[in-house]
Amino acid sequence: MRNPVLALPSAERLKSLPPEARQAVADILRDLSIDARARAQVSWRRNKGPMAVYWKAVGAYATHLYRAVRP
Repeated sequence: MRNPVLALPSAERLKSLPPEARQAVADILRDLSIDARARAQVSWRRNKGPMAVYWKAVGAYATHLYRAVRP
């Protein structure tokens, strides 16, 4: 399984949410993913490696969550 979120016990609860709620959460997570990846690039250009790694991880997990929750 490539998406670690799907292995979590509560992942099934995400699937039981109404489609409108899932879409709203998915939209937020997608925006978070895009923003975090942009922040990672800015941090990398400013030679702030630890912050770049942090934001890259935030973006990766936001993407995993987005893919798990989208309708």
